[in-house]
Amino acid sequence: MCGILGFAPSLDHRTLLNELEASSERLALRGPDAKGLWLSDDLGLAHRRLSIIDTSTSANQPMWDIHSRYGLVFNGEIYNYKELRAGLTLRGCVFQTASDTEVLLQLYMLDGEQMLDQLNGFFAFAIYDRESKELFLARDRMGIKPLVYSMNEFGFSFSSEVKALISFLPKKEVSQTALFSYLQLTYVPAPLTMIQGVFKLEPGHCMRVQCGKNPKFLNEPTAYYQLESGNKGISSVNTKDYLTAMSEMKALLRSSVQKRLVADVPLGAFLSGGVDSSIIALLASQDQKDFQTFSIGYADEVLFDESAYAREVADSIGTEHTVFDLKNEDLFEHYQAVLDYMDEPFADSSALAVYILSQKTRKHISVALSGDGADELFSGYNKHAAEFRIDHPPLIDGALPLVKPLLNLFPKSRQSKLGNLNRKAERYLRGKNLSRRDRYWSWASILDEEDANYLLREKQSGQLQRLSDEAYGYKKLRKRYLNTLSKGGDFNEVLLCDQRLVLSNDMLKKVDSMSMANSLEVRTPFLDHELVEYVNDLPSSFKINGTTRKKILKDSYRKELPASIFDRPKHGFEVPLLPWFTGPLRAKIENEFLNLDEIEADGIFNRGGVSHLLNQLFSKSPNEATGSIWALIAFQNWWKKL
Repeated sequence: MCGILGFAPSLDHRTLLNELEASSERLALRGPDAKGLWLSDDLGLAHRRLSIIDTSTSANQPMWDIHSRYGLVFNGEIYNYKELRAGLTLRGCVFQTASDTEVLLQLYMLDGEQMLDQLNGFFAFAIYDRESKELFLARDRMGIKPLVYSMNEFGFSFSSEVKALISFLPKKEVSQTALFSYLQLTYVPAPLTMIQGVFKLEPGHCMRVQCGKNPKFLNEPTAYYQLESGNKGISSVNTKDYLTAMSEMKALLRSSVQKRLVADVPLGAFLSGGVDSSIIALLASQDQKDFQTFSIGYADEVLFDESAYAREVADSIGTEHTVFDLKNEDLFEHYQAVLDYMDEPFADSSALAVYILSQKTRKHISVALSGDGADELFSGYNKHAAEFRIDHPPLIDGALPLVKPLLNLFPKSRQSKLGNLNRKAERYLRGKNLSRRDRYWSWASILDEEDANYLLREKQSGQLQRLSDEAYGYKKLRKRYLNTLSKGGDFNEVLLCDQRLVLSNDMLKKVDSMSMANSLEVRTPFLDHELVEYVNDLPSSFKINGTTRKKILKDSYRKELPASIFDRPKHGFEVPLLPWFTGPLRAKIENEFLNLDEIEADGIFNRGGVSHLLNQLFSKSPNEATGSIWALIAFQNWWKKL
């Protein structure tokens, strides 16, 4: 796990290479163990290292081959590097280190771009050929590791984070399409970033750039890997019986966990007490003695606290378990650090919990396994149950329109069980009569298009239609993510859409940013591509029915884990924001973050729209206003520091 940065200047802007070392300092938390810098007239490369495999200085980066022709900066881990190394040795390669970095470099030297198909791991890297002056960049299949880039009049630049590119941008303007999408989703979907002209390399994509006097793309980003679903019934996996599928899925998951236990530093796992993290901790503890697990508890918020379940699982599987009991003031103490670390606005509030968990866990270990990805693979979200219900409506749904007027009489809020139930009921009824694609987007969002539009200045609202005609316009962006959904299609299409949109842009972004802010590597066994491909090919009936989500996953491990974790309702890794917003943070929200006079002066948001949200937040029925206020705070904090 590391931070990478590179800049290929145009002839007139080579003095900007002097900014590379200072810019790499913005990635320091990603790699506190070592830093490297290499400069030529045509390219500069910088690296910040978090040492996990082969911690010796010989494995520092940028790494060059023995002839100094090919150079590499690399972020991630290649889990099958030992097998690849053995094969390369048979082909005549001689190695100077025991690192996966050198394996990656030598594999590219022999096989070129085709080497990507051989990799099992998570990665973002750039390899430079000094002879041809070509730069090759790639990102892992699932999008676990980030890679952003920009081509402009200054030249071509790339990095692990947008904030390291600031010195190499001729201007810093907000992307209106990204902003409009962000107000709905609370994150910016790839390939966009919040800065116009800076893009994310999408998962499973690679690209080539010609460096020199005037850097140029040799090819636009192209997919070397695409997530697919077996819902068309053409896969042999679909013909397998349920028990066989359970056995094969378990074998793949066990193999995935074993691969991710390789490290030259202390290793453990996050354990929330939910099904996913419990399974990962179980499998890891079977292969590693004295395995450590970590969780957080909310001492002041019983509704959000799951630490008792985590303790029960830890006792059951025999791990050395540590619970970090947090009070509201502990959470409040860290919110500014979370806002400040983000390289673009990001408003999934559970990032705060991941930040604190990572910070405290890092004091004990350097690598943590997590259960991320299982919800998107196996159907773990409440919206999945709602979508299934629409496809298979119970008789009671016929009476729901009669109940809708009564729902308006009760408050809607995430802060109480009744209020949260009412909030979910309203969202369900709102989405029930929409088309499949519109419903998916609605349930993935906290604001609809009309409400998001109301938050923008009128001049920017008018630009929205014009932006929709651009290559990355809002309507085209939305269509790209929703094209997997067909009318009356199989439920696997919904899961595939989640993997492409929610998983890489929200969940993995959150875990990568918050763990790297604390120099902690997080590994995700559920996202081994061989396991993902197998699960995606399973019939949707193996994953969800009228009573159970993640059916095959739960059935596979019911006998090995406490029954209590399988039968309780789904609970997200949420943070109790409302008590802060209406209590200790209220004055700062009204006077600093969302000061209405400053909002109007900035000219980005509509004063009336922000005022309306604030009034809703402080009412008895805040509904989704809490999430939107957090999104505005995250944006304003980022914008003022840009």
